[in-house]
Amino acid sequence: MTTEVYPYTAASTGIGAAIFDPGWREQLGADFGDIEWVETGERLTAETFAMRRQEGGVIIAHIIPEETVETALADPAVIVASDGVPFVNGRAHPRGAGTFARVLGRYVRERGTLTLMEALGKMTLMPARRLEAWVPQMRTKGRIRVGADADLTMFDPETVIDRATFAAPAQPSVGIPNVVVAGTVVVRDGAVVDGVFPGQPIRRTLD
Repeated sequence: MTTEVYPYTAASTGIGAAIFDPGWREQLGADFGDIEWVETGERLTAETFAMRRQEGGVIIAHIIPEETVETALADPAVIVASDGVPFVNGRAHPRGAGTFARVLGRYVRERGTLTLMEALGKMTLMPARRLEAWVPQMRTKGRIRVGADADLTMFDPETVIDRATFAAPAQPSVGIPNVVVAGTVVVRDGAVVDGVFPGQPIRRTLD
């Protein structure tokens, strides 16, 4: 059994998810006003919750205590993941753009919740090891060594931080000047390199 966490105090999922079946407010210690309708940013009421649940769509649920986030991040068995969901009218959970820079800036540098090497392991080697038994391509991911895929993110540990917010979820992080994918530079000096697409799909091989 494995688990993962993203470094935010809000979840995001479809409003039709079982987590919102009757009794959810008591189980989660939350209320309708903690639920944000992604498309508009509005907080829901009992009436709008019932309406939106019937029609379906994506929500952000502000229901996770900060202490829970820190406890999960500090646990040596927990992987860091972004668990991204689609944008709706340019809006979404900021984890899609800010997760890893947020871990490095807020929880490593500012709060000291975990060390830099612990954080890097949770974001690179641990996910690769979790998948490599079923997805052989992952055996060359998450490591820096001869024969591994040259996928590298170069960041400044003194300045890296997320800028994506719930109001502006697509803002890029700062402190990450260069990114290399398969040995090709795709971000140089903080700017995306135009016309370069070296990434390849990673698929499980079915026996």
